[in-house]
Amino acid sequence: MSTSTEPKVARSPRFAIFEDHPLVRDALISRLQGHSGPFEVAYSGASTDQALTCLKPGDLDFIILDLDLADGRTPTANIDLLGELECPILIVSAFGDGATIRAAFAAGVSGFVSKSADPEEFNAAVTATLAGETYTSAEAAAAMLEDLTTLVKLSDQERRAMVLYASGLKMGSVARQLGVSESTAREYIRRLRSKYDKAGAPLPTKTAMYQMARKEGLLP
Repeated sequence: MSTSTEPKVARSPRFAIFEDHPLVRDALISRLQGHSGPFEVAYSGASTDQALTCLKPGDLDFIILDLDLADGRTPTANIDLLGELECPILIVSAFGDGATIRAAFAAGVSGFVSKSADPEEFNAAVTATLAGETYTSAEAAAAMLEDLTTLVKLSDQERRAMVLYASGLKMGSVARQLGVSESTAREYIRRLRSKYDKAGAPLPTKTAMYQMARKEGLLP
């Protein structure tokens, strides 16, 4: 018996844009059209809650997110919520101090580009994100380096765990963002607390950890 299969028709890339200024949303959509040709905007707005009622994992190729949605949530909290959609997140934002950018990358974003970036840089960020790569503009890289002074030496995972946990995420969310088990995430927190304790700056509570993360430029 012979069987035939019809070739799969490749669909256009699907995006969600989270931005609270309609004019900026329209400008981003126009830039995407100029970059990648046909595509579908699955959601365009400023409400992560609204988007999550109509989108599920696998629906999107990637997300464009402004860090300041004026919704009362921290950037880290919104990044964590959108992580449920299991697709890359590209930050396009004017909110670009070093601590904020570091926190965004610790929370799992794939790239950061300024709203003032030229079209070529925006296109490069979109291309990298669609390819599953990380994109950091020269401006963002410089901002992350210029004000980072830590009391103790932390591993990359310990630093990410500190940022995520101090930002208010529960341990399960911290573990998911780090790609490890919850017990491993707890171990990272235990280790970094031990290091700060030995340095004479104990962090017995999440509030104390948050204050230290801000003092050391890890959080805005």
